[in-house]
Amino acid sequence: MPHMRIEYSHGLTVPEVESLCRAVHAAMVGAGIFPLAGIRVRAFRADVAIVADGDAKNDFAALTLSVGAGRSTEALRAGGDLVFRAAQGALAHRLCEPHFALSLEIRIIDPELSWKDTPIHARLSGQKKD
Repeated sequence: MPHMRIEYSHGLTVPEVESLCRAVHAAMVGAGIFPLAGIRVRAFRADVAIVADGDAKNDFAALTLSVGAGRSTEALRAGGDLVFRAAQGALAHRLCEPHFALSLEIRIIDPELSWKDTPIHARLSGQKKD
């Protein structure tokens, strides 16, 4: 259930966001603590956003990684560090600018309050053929 939601401001281009998504996905796979079948990376542009002092040049990418319970804080911190470094690398040119903000938050989902029906898991684990 590792789902990455990326909210970003209008100043980022589609190629920048695609690069960010690919980098974050690769980092999540490489972290080794997230099941491949559960990984989702989605990006949504904020059509209206007022950032910091309201300067029209301000841009942001806010990453929220929602994960199922059961991983240690240390494992999540290591995975988060890997994902954040990947995001920093993908947006290094933006982080050199004084009008950009990048953030990552990891949220742990309560299994008692989470419902799923995902045949992708069965397919990727070899339980079900295409």
